[in-house]
Amino acid sequence: MAIPVPRTWDAGQPRGDRSLRKAFSIQTSSQVPLKQGRSLMDWIRLTKSGKDLTGLKGRLIEVTEEELKRHNTKDDCWICIRGFVYNVSPYMEYHPGGEDELMRAAGSDGTDLFDQVHRWVNYESMLKECLVGRMAIKPTIPKDYHEEKKVLNGMLPKTQVTDTLTKEGPGSPSYDWFQTDSLVTLVIYTKQKDINLDSVIVDHQDDSFRAETIIKDYSYIIHIVRVIENVGKIEIVLKKKENTSWKRLGHPLENHNSLIPKKDTGLNYRKCQLISKECVTHDTKLFCLMLPPSTHLQVPIGQHVYLKLTITGTEIVKPYTPVSDFLLSELKEPVLNNKYIYFLIKIYAAGLFTPELDHLQIGDFVSVSNPEGNFKISQFQELEDLFLLAAGTGFTPMVKILNYALTNIPSLRKVKLMFFNKTEDDIIWRSQLEKLAFKDKRFQVEFVLSAPTSEWNGKQGHISPGLLSEFLKRSLDRSKVLICICGPTPFTEQGIRLLQDLNFSKDEIHSFTA
Repeated sequence: MAIPVPRTWDAGQPRGDRSLRKAFSIQTSSQVPLKQGRSLMDWIRLTKSGKDLTGLKGRLIEVTEEELKRHNTKDDCWICIRGFVYNVSPYMEYHPGGEDELMRAAGSDGTDLFDQVHRWVNYESMLKECLVGRMAIKPTIPKDYHEEKKVLNGMLPKTQVTDTLTKEGPGSPSYDWFQTDSLVTLVIYTKQKDINLDSVIVDHQDDSFRAETIIKDYSYIIHIVRVIENVGKIEIVLKKKENTSWKRLGHPLENHNSLIPKKDTGLNYRKCQLISKECVTHDTKLFCLMLPPSTHLQVPIGQHVYLKLTITGTEIVKPYTPVSDFLLSELKEPVLNNKYIYFLIKIYAAGLFTPELDHLQIGDFVSVSNPEGNFKISQFQELEDLFLLAAGTGFTPMVKILNYALTNIPSLRKVKLMFFNKTEDDIIWRSQLEKLAFKDKRFQVEFVLSAPTSEWNGKQGHISPGLLSEFLKRSLDRSKVLICICGPTPFTEQGIRLLQDLNFSKDEIHSFTA
């Protein structure tokens, strides 16, 4: 596989901005009503007021484990995240998950708790005025920070990755590189045969080159500064700025030549340009972003990315699931079209993030992260019946799933979508879905409205046992089934309970985060 890299909830609650109010929530099982004047924007105003939020009058200190443990009360609560210590006492009343959740990490390292749900949150920006200092124990420098050896003809030996892998992890990948007068080719040997273009992310920004290969639940990273599908080998071709011989591929940067659990890699962002935005419904728009010319990024089916904007001096991050444009392009998605990313986004007038996104002009930039998510394409193997349950913009992960299922699953007999909305005007891409159902007899769509007009002749109400038992009928008695569900948290949680009551197993249910 060769990759050229050119150089020259309730409907009344604004779900689209819900995660912003959970900016530092370390779990999401419950929401606690916030007092008046304790919104995210109120917190941002407080951090910019000049008030001393650490109690140290601007000093940064080194914190020992013993010192950290002493600050374990509501009025004096320090928490460590990735080696940095924050006084979160001022944030207690602004935390949507409640004070008790923050207190779970009081006086200790809260990194694991934080990472369970919100590792993508830019806590450095959100809590920068609460920074007490660093932990006194300095992290060990990884073995990967070494000077690469000079070898003949520009060839590198197959290098070994760090020794920190668990026994359950994949075999150690390696890489080589070779050159001609005008080109440099980087070859990554993954030792896996199920690698495809969705597994590879390449960024060439300024003088830094970064290639990340997703291998099962690990990330293999090539990170340097300078300047074939199904066989387990990836070739990345770089064009030289000058036709000169290189003595080395480059100087190693952070995590270079390392294979580490994907959950520990952090998120890598690149700036993408807004190319277009079109109205889809009265409050939902289709945004088209263009990747940088030296980036390769394909978001796998069922995964999401994070969009990042700076609002009033604070970086705000929000997750969104990209959609394919196949419903708008005569039901066909361009092959290997990794230049553009499309997003269906509901704009909330009273929100913080989406109005700012909507105010962007064509040509402005938005930072887009690497993909995240736990959906596995292997769940489609030998699938016969696929049922999709979506509410509002919870429809977005279903778009790519629909396209893939109808195109690539030969065993598929039936795909059914039950799409919940408040009114007819809220239904996203209604005519396109109806055309798809007309064109492909395997596909059926049912619209359910919770607040219809008197003229509505379709189904109405909320997700319920009656609606589901009628909808979820297998094509055969023992057909292999997958049910995907996405929407506001209450919708998804209730839906999963109802599905389990109907005797569907956990392996037959996959939920997405809306």
